[in-house]
Amino acid sequence: MMLRGLQQPIRDHDTAEFWSGCDEGQLRLQACADCGQYRWPPGPVCGACGSMSSTWQQSPGTGVVFSWVVVHVPLVPALADQLPYAVGLIELDEGIRIVSTIDGCAPDDIHAGMPVQISFDNPGDPVYTARPITGHTGARSQDEGAK
Repeated sequence: MMLRGLQQPIRDHDTAEFWSGCDEGQLRLQACADCGQYRWPPGPVCGACGSMSSTWQQSPGTGVVFSWVVVHVPLVPALADQLPYAVGLIELDEGIRIVSTIDGCAPDDIHAGMPVQISFDNPGDPVYTARPITGHTGARSQDEGAK
């Protein structure tokens, strides 16, 4: 479910490229220009090597559900008619974890390690969701992600 009625994201110097990608239906991730480590959330300094140089790379948006919650009580009034909905921590194949709604299956069918694809439904709208896919195991195993 693409949640409706939420405030638009704040676009700052560090996140503007990410949100511009979402507007265009692309998942763009910041990576260190020196060591290649992906950064999430986007920021000015690499946590791995301390470099202040970065690049942006388009991600295929595939990964697995690491954790999730099914929301039954609206956090804001605009979400009251959209309950229940699932929000998950998605471990992308690049090794970073992003927060996303999970759509395309019943909340009871969501499970850790479930393969998903980040999807964009409305061009120009930065909202994305994770949807189940078949035939994808993720670049990292669930055991590796638990370190």
